[in-house]
Amino acid sequence: MTDIIARSVAKGLRMTDQRRVVARVVGEAEDHPDVEELHLRAARIDPRISLATVYRTVKLFEEAGLLDRHEFGDGRARYEDAERDHHDHLIDVHSGHVIEFVDAEIEALQEKIAARLGYRLIGHRLELLGVPARAGAEFTQPDQGNAPPDPKNADSPAPDQTGPDRNQTPPDHKTARPS
Repeated sequence: MTDIIARSVAKGLRMTDQRRVVARVVGEAEDHPDVEELHLRAARIDPRISLATVYRTVKLFEEAGLLDRHEFGDGRARYEDAERDHHDHLIDVHSGHVIEFVDAEIEALQEKIAARLGYRLIGHRLELLGVPARAGAEFTQPDQGNAPPDPKNADSPAPDQTGPDRNQTPPDHKTARPS
């Protein structure tokens, strides 16, 4: 939370009380909220904060390199702290759930491909779009840190591959999207 504030100050941005609220809300987000969701969360802290202020602040933070913007195919831009640990995204196109993951094999393969083509990677974004592999296998516990159900054992969820701090957005949540 204060990390975004400290980085904003370090970049010379003037940090009003309302900008600090937006920075706090983004810093505490474990999902990928859009501006409207950020406004709802910010308004719980400061009811005077306007949607226009949140839009302007998010744009300012994005232009300053403090936030990453994601487009997941639902027509709304989603945001997260630009300095979060690297991860990729799997988006359930039916429910809008976003599952964050890190896979060493994928990372190594990307490096190998870049080297084969004569490049050194300095970054990448990977967004996989998918549908549940079997009927009824939709992700049902988005805020519990669980992955989709294990197809080998329908009674128990698969172990979380992203860690306890990587919660997903619920499908009926206003910010659910295909992060």
